[in-house]
Amino acid sequence: MSYQVTIEPTGEQIEVEEGQTILQAALRQGVWLPFACGHGTCATCKLQVLEGEVDIGAASPFALMDMERDEGKVLACCAIPQSDLVIEADIDVDPDFAGHAVQDFQATVVALDDLSPTIKGLRLKLDRPMDFQAGQYINLQIPGIEGTRAFSLANPPSRADEVELHVRLVEGGQATGFIHSELKVGDALELSGPYGQFFVRGSQAGDLIFIAGGSGLSSPQSMILDLLEQGDTRRMTLFQGARTRAELYNRELFERLAEEHENFTYVPSLSQAADDTEWTGFRGYVHDAAKKHFDGRFTGNKAYLCGPPPMIDAAITALMQGRLFERDIFMERFLTAADGAGESTRSALFKRI
Repeated sequence: MSYQVTIEPTGEQIEVEEGQTILQAALRQGVWLPFACGHGTCATCKLQVLEGEVDIGAASPFALMDMERDEGKVLACCAIPQSDLVIEADIDVDPDFAGHAVQDFQATVVALDDLSPTIKGLRLKLDRPMDFQAGQYINLQIPGIEGTRAFSLANPPSRADEVELHVRLVEGGQATGFIHSELKVGDALELSGPYGQFFVRGSQAGDLIFIAGGSGLSSPQSMILDLLEQGDTRRMTLFQGARTRAELYNRELFERLAEEHENFTYVPSLSQAADDTEWTGFRGYVHDAAKKHFDGRFTGNKAYLCGPPPMIDAAITALMQGRLFERDIFMERFLTAADGAGESTRSALFKRI
């Protein structure tokens, strides 16, 4: 049995199988609904039910208050239709979003590389190609661990039959600990994807700034490789931040790209290089490297940020002081399970409209 769900204001319709949530069905049919945590705690996927019956599922009372439940509001990640529905969602349709349907994949580990003392490079061969946009992520199922873990794709969409991930070892993290210590070449894993709204807005004019910290380099790497493969002529500048040279991984790749492409510039920075007498690059935080490179004026650019929340907030502050605004800045925060997957990806530095 399945139910038809009509989504207003777009008028799109999806079929929801019995026992399936509205969000699961939408993503697997290439229909985007706003969401973040995926398990009922953040309220990003809140919807209004206009017609029909629905089981609200395991929605947190903090994310969906009693008064809201009485008003017919539900969370798409928890709500299971009990009849045909008409719902209303806060959808901002992005003309650059390809809307690839989420699918399940079987994968085999083909490579494990130590990119830095704390970051492991993981390459997986898929059982069939996966269509995705550079900057999106997958959900990986780790054997013996409940739930899934999200990892951004580092390979360009042209390499659709494989998945490249950059996995940072998190202290006490079961999933990252397993990948770093127990996973072996030849092992089989399950994953689903693609997910996410972090991708280059090709229809928007302006040169491109990428600011990355830690394993947050994965999404910008995918974006830059994709753009250069397509022959994009916009000026692109990648600022990569790390604490030490040992942690500044894939530096050779981006130095080679900078030599091969006149419109690509690579600026690495180290925040803990006081005792490194051989380092001739920028010393300090990555947002300060961007400020120095652009002389504090970022007007005319679009910025894509990926990394830990403190880096994201510092970069946003620098960019806004240099005359970029919320419409010019796109970001992907790297949160661990301990950080709280339900935290909003919208920066508190942006005013709520």
